Amino acid sequence: MIALSNVLPTGMSEAVVASAYGGPEALSVIDVEVPEPGPGEVRIAVRAVGVNPFDYKMYSGAFGADPAKLPMRLGAEAAGVVTAVGADATGPAGPVRVGDEVIAYRAPGAYAAELVVPASSVVPKPAELSWEQAGGLMVAGATAVHVLEAIGLGKGDTVLIHGAAGGVGLVAVQLAVARGATVLATANPVKHELLRELGAIPVAYGPGLAGRVRVAAPEGIHAAADLVGTDEAVDVSVELVTDRSRIATIAGFERGAQAGIKLLGGGPGADPGTGIREAARLQLTEAAAAGRLRILIASSHPLRAAAAAHRESMAGHTTGKIVLVP
Repeated sequence: MIALSNVLPTGMSEAVVASAYGGPEALSVIDVEVPEPGPGEVRIAVRAVGVNPFDYKMYSGAFGADPAKLPMRLGAEAAGVVTAVGADATGPAGPVRVGDEVIAYRAPGAYAAELVVPASSVVPKPAELSWEQAGGLMVAGATAVHVLEAIGLGKGDTVLIHGAAGGVGLVAVQLAVARGATVLATANPVKHELLRELGAIPVAYGPGLAGRVRVAAPEGIHAAADLVGTDEAVDVSVELVTDRSRIATIAGFERGAQAGIKLLGGGPGADPGTGIREAARLQLTEAAAAGRLRILIASSHPLRAAAAAHRESMAGHTTGKIVLVP
């Protein structure tokens, strides 16, 4: 049971950190101090945290290995209950109050039992979502919105989405269908029935992909989104889409740069899409609350099992989101 008041004593919280650069074995749980929220801030008792590929890339050395950044807090999204608020704590949907069930994004250091974040990062959690679904909604959802905006996807377009059964892919498929696009979705055949349920035309990845896409979409492909970062995804997209400004990747930054397509997200040279992603938050919660957006959870792990969650994510075979539960 959470004690709710506007002023709670400063306490300690468990948080996951990377103590070195490398693999998931570098992760550990430590006690950290949780300060009182200052003006424009709120404190949250975390109920679920989304796991994202960017989290483990941060300590893998993919973006550098500055020892001054260690130990490194991880995470960017969480859902929970507001336990304390500072003065003028107002979010995108209005004033934030103690007892509110919320989603926080962006929420640096989200792998924790308690967080203090700017109220501007907090939006109301739809009652229709479980804690796990709410904790895994925003990074995948905002990324999907950014991708579809970047490739200019609209009604009547045919789009090829690579990695369609992952966390970002499942949201992107649903949002693209809602925009009136025809969606070709690459995935392992065992995941094809789910993609059909979501309104996509599934296509198996692997050798011969371009030919299978041509058969499935004989009138051509207008745009493509690479959500996996493989050479195949980039190469097939470039082969099938004439206008390279309508191809984007969130993972294949080196190959994407060579091909002259759009780089999106947190990688080197990529467009972070900050404004688009922030504007997407209320759009996503509204769609989820109305039942227009399903958030599928692949698995849930205790906070102390963050290393196992990362190993599962790195294997690349999940369907939906992986979450941590403090």
